[in-house]
Amino acid sequence: MSSAGELVCDDLTKSYGTKKLALDSVSFTVPTKGIFTLIGRNGAGKSTLTRILATLLEPTSGSARIDGLDVMTDARRLRQKIAVVPQEGRAVAWISPVQTVSTYLLWRGYGYGESRRKALEALSSVGLENQANRLNRTLSGGMKRKVLVAMVLASEADVIFLDEPSTGLDPISRRELWDLLVALGKERFVFLTTHYLEEAEQLSDRIGILEDGRLLSIGTLNELRGEMNYGFSLVLPRENAALAQFVGEKYTRRDGMIQIFTTEDQALALAKRLADERVRFSLNPVTLDDVFNFVIAREKVEGGAR
Repeated sequence: MSSAGELVCDDLTKSYGTKKLALDSVSFTVPTKGIFTLIGRNGAGKSTLTRILATLLEPTSGSARIDGLDVMTDARRLRQKIAVVPQEGRAVAWISPVQTVSTYLLWRGYGYGESRRKALEALSSVGLENQANRLNRTLSGGMKRKVLVAMVLASEADVIFLDEPSTGLDPISRRELWDLLVALGKERFVFLTTHYLEEAEQLSDRIGILEDGRLLSIGTLNELRGEMNYGFSLVLPRENAALAQFVGEKYTRRDGMIQIFTTEDQALALAKRLADERVRFSLNPVTLDDVFNFVIAREKVEGGAR
């Protein structure tokens, strides 16, 4: 049995009747605090896993528990402590944002006055205070997404599922949402999925990498970086690829640039040499984007060998 304070998945599998599994024996345990972000390409299984954990979809096999409550057998009790913004969620077109949020809170058991007060506060926190009484159908796609985020912000749910909440938001609105999520993660557990690796890197306490329904890696950003042998990345034009020997790994990226993963000392030595030769380059610590591509590439090699 899982203890309170954990999200546990045991061999969670989901099949939609095809040969390819949407989820393939996914197992992991994370504490239900802070922000856990699931990243992966389209079709990786992120939404399927989110829907199962949010009691919206039954797994084919395996089990999952949140704070000791089974997502299947304890679904009714679990729904009292979670709130969800699914990827396919839409605000009802013919009512306003304040009506949307307050109605949701009424369903959760709040009184009318408190529901309206909390709805206005939540809409203000996502920057929609001036749009609160407009019809949802008159809002932009990004604003409609904010209305749904305001719903879960207004609730007092201990666990919040957000399936790609920043999709459709402009860069400024996305940054504002990030600030909200960081504050939210200090008080509640946020289960987040995203296509934006920068978003995962900026927000997450822990990150899981999902590919073709399989969980390939999970941990803090530093733990994921530790899966690579090197902590620094140096990028330079391909015409300068004929470098002297160095300790590290060299790859040709899809954009034609050369990327070298190496140690800090080697990176600094290479940078000095390139600067002396007036070669254009960039030098940075390994990013989540680097880790993601490394883990996916590793799975292709190891998966092909199985």
